[in-house]
Amino acid sequence: SHPPNHVLVHDPPSVARMTSAAKLARRLLDCACHPSLVLPGKTTEDIDALVHDRALASGAYPSPLNYMGFPKSICSSVNEVVCHGIPDGRELRTGDVVSFDVSCYVGGVHGDNCATVVVGDYDERWLSEEEKSGSGSGILALQFPEWNEDDYYDLSGEYNFLKRDWRNVPYRTEFSSEEERMRFVTARRLVQAALESRDEGVKACRPGGCLSDIGAAIHAVADAYGYDTVRHYRGHGISTDFHCAPFVKHFRNDD
Repeated sequence: SHPPNHVLVHDPPSVARMTSAAKLARRLLDCACHPSLVLPGKTTEDIDALVHDRALASGAYPSPLNYMGFPKSICSSVNEVVCHGIPDGRELRTGDVVSFDVSCYVGGVHGDNCATVVVGDYDERWLSEEEKSGSGSGILALQFPEWNEDDYYDLSGEYNFLKRDWRNVPYRTEFSSEEERMRFVTARRLVQAALESRDEGVKACRPGGCLSDIGAAIHAVADAYGYDTVRHYRGHGISTDFHCAPFVKHFRNDD
């Protein structure tokens, strides 16, 4: 464990271990967010159990489990929950906004990532003829096949952006009411704002830059959407420790 304000500079072997852990964490996140799992009627407890099993099968330990007493293997934050929500038996509902924090400890370091999805937001008409027959292995087959990492990664283990994944599933276009349609539109806009904020924050990470540049970049996107940023939580470094310096505020600041 490092002193609270110690900023670790990774050497090449450490970078390699971090990269490996990050790739596995991303695979587990893809699993958690797959449309075959994030469905009305499913529970976050169901998803937690599946990701837990896949982490162990991959030779990793789910970082959140027992961390400061946390009882589950992932964090699932539904609707108004900001972050670090505990998976439970509540059934997901159409239009829920769900964020999954998926982290794993492997090779002596942690990999950590998060994504937000809208429950049931896919166009069921976007199916190949093979999928319509129920014989396909694509992401939206009628029977919703079990998540398969081969749908995402090639034989070398590298992410294959040419294959379909949950982020490219077309939005649903049919709704039961105008109220439902607006709920989805509003949720999509919020998720898109968060995605753009993340991307702008990443762009601000550069040699010679200042940590406050990251908060300013994120806040600028929030302003453009008419939103505000969360002040009670911060981004963080990661290594052999799950959370370590530098700690990054997601809003304009002079620190």
